[in-house]
Amino acid sequence: MKKLILSLAMFGMMLGAMAQQKSFDIDLWQNGLPNSNGIDKTQPYSDEARNFKPSIRVFLPEDSVKNGRAVLVIPGGGYRVLSIGQEGYEWAEHLTKRGYATIVLKYRMPMGVTDVPISDATEAMRLIRENAGKWGINPNMVGVLGSSAGGHLASTIATHNPEATRPNFQILFYPVISMDKSYTHMDSHNCIIGENASKELEDKYSNHLQVTAATPPAIILLSDDDFLVPPLNSAEYYRALKLAKVKSAIHVYPSGGHGWGCGKWFKYHNQMMQDLFDWLDSLK
Repeated sequence: MKKLILSLAMFGMMLGAMAQQKSFDIDLWQNGLPNSNGIDKTQPYSDEARNFKPSIRVFLPEDSVKNGRAVLVIPGGGYRVLSIGQEGYEWAEHLTKRGYATIVLKYRMPMGVTDVPISDATEAMRLIRENAGKWGINPNMVGVLGSSAGGHLASTIATHNPEATRPNFQILFYPVISMDKSYTHMDSHNCIIGENASKELEDKYSNHLQVTAATPPAIILLSDDDFLVPPLNSAEYYRALKLAKVKSAIHVYPSGGHGWGCGKWFKYHNQMMQDLFDWLDSLK
């Protein structure tokens, strides 16, 4: 009898985990693309060819744990590729079990056309709020989580967008923030605004220069030994947020380099998760 009860309990837990991970996809631009990176309208969509079909994958939490909050997850990849695993879909497991609806964005690469990924992220925010009632989401508690170049895209919609499509909070992992050539991630710089971008354009998309009192609260998480995106990017954003009196936090882990996302192999994974959810719990 005890074995039977244990087996049934384990089966129930397995079903619960499976239910958490149920998902569905939505195309962003069902009535046609608003802009083009040069290949999205002329070639078949193909992840291998970096011609990503702009879409979102929606993961909804179980009713028993849902908290009415949602997170738009924007993977990194230097504006060249998408790290869709541990910086994308794998976040659904961690967020949904804590009650967060998780919406993972597959966005188009800019290929020098700045507005392309920004429009995809903006449309994703619009769709989340449009469907908030249907998905059990409070439209005033929709955040964004971005990693690396995805952190740049996340902080861009947080600092550039009007209120209707601006997130309510930001979670930024080792983000690209500045376009200043002395400490930006040059590949991201060249892909999003072009190798020969003007100083005016560099300043516009150096998001620490765009922070205002209306910028949503942010938590920034990174490693001190990041070899790809200089930690000064995160430091400048945190400084700008504090000067603007925006609720913010920064956690710098001693090691780990770049690109760890929600990977459990990251030495400080458990501490990072505790830091993240403690901060999220502090939001009103």
